[in-house]
Amino acid sequence: MMTTDRRSFLKDLGLLTGAAAFGSIIPLEAFSAGKKEFFKISLAEWSLHKTLFAKKLNNLDFPLKAKKDFGIDIVEYVSVFFENKEKDPAYLKELKTRTKNEGIQNHLIMVDREGNLGDTNDAARLKAVENHYKWVDAAKYLGCKTIRVNAGGKGTAEQVKAAAIDGLGKLTEYGKKQKINVIVENHGGYSSDGAWLADVIKQVNSSYCGTLPDFGNFALGGGKEYDKYKGVEEMMPYAKGVSAKSMNFAPNGDESDIDYYRMFEIIKAAKWSGLVGIEYSGKGPEDEGILKTKALLEKILQRYK
Repeated sequence: MMTTDRRSFLKDLGLLTGAAAFGSIIPLEAFSAGKKEFFKISLAEWSLHKTLFAKKLNNLDFPLKAKKDFGIDIVEYVSVFFENKEKDPAYLKELKTRTKNEGIQNHLIMVDREGNLGDTNDAARLKAVENHYKWVDAAKYLGCKTIRVNAGGKGTAEQVKAAAIDGLGKLTEYGKKQKINVIVENHGGYSSDGAWLADVIKQVNSSYCGTLPDFGNFALGGGKEYDKYKGVEEMMPYAKGVSAKSMNFAPNGDESDIDYYRMFEIIKAAKWSGLVGIEYSGKGPEDEGILKTKALLEKILQRYK
């Protein structure tokens, strides 16, 4: 869910799935009692990262902005914007109170800076697992269903895969006890190889561990790019959410660099339904980019009515 710019910023920092085995992560009441909706729209906090880093908005105020300015009442947080208050009971209570009072659903926390669960060093990997426990706890308290983690590491593809299976497996066991899902998105390196990541999740073999296909994060490193459409297709059997990356828009409102219609044909073919999170990462005004992405998603929804 991270753009090249976001990866550059963090590189030094270290929903219903179609497959029955992976269960529901979204309350059934989130969908209409009749025909099941294809997807509902949520907002990823990273869409406002420039505003947040400029201190023109903070994590506590983000949910209300999502609802008031964009008409979106399901939110996805980013760990860096908690500003080390993820274990502060008063802070978490304030955030929970604000969202509950406004009828906003806390859905997901995207976790960075806590180490790689695919670290091939055993001690470092275990430390990364333990570093994520507090985020599982925070997610549980806030009423979220899921945390998003990183499964990168250094070594051969098979070495990192074995490490990621171990690290994710351990963290998933902790999450399972609190009914919190642990999901991995294509986030650069091996994790942006759709087949590699799908096999990791398959071998973890838990209904609480899945993928978060992102439309734009398929940089393998060394200037190589994985085919985004192939990658999303490979990840969809394990998807517990979808990250709708957007960067640029054509005059007709379509995304200029990503064929959203092709993406959603892939998603629909997987017999998936759930939450699709807006993650605008372009260079234009953030509010405008979010609204354009929402309009595009709504246009796509109409195609499947």
